Amino acid sequence: MTQTAELSTLHRRIDELRTAVGSIRVRYGDIPAVRRLLGDLDRFDVDAGELDEVTPPPGTTTVPPEDVQLIDDRPFDPSLWADADDEGLGGYRGISAR
Repeated sequence: MTQTAELSTLHRRIDELRTAVGSIRVRYGDIPAVRRLLGDLDRFDVDAGELDEVTPPPGTTTVPPEDVQLIDDRPFDPSLWADADDEGLGGYRGISAR
């Protein structure tokens, strides 16, 4: 059985989801949506169990650095929107006379 950090996290999260769905089942009862969630969790368990038995292919442990794209999180220059209207709320200039 191959247990990686990712699989350990996956199993922990499935257990957390099972606890949450159990609480939802207590609150809402045995309705179709809750039964579907429980079915989904059972499929997660089966699939995660299959992954426990498989050795990951070599070279697939990390994302290659060339695939990582950094996104600039600095604020945009406010002058970019100096002449723009907010179409969702209407224009700033009002209706022009004809």
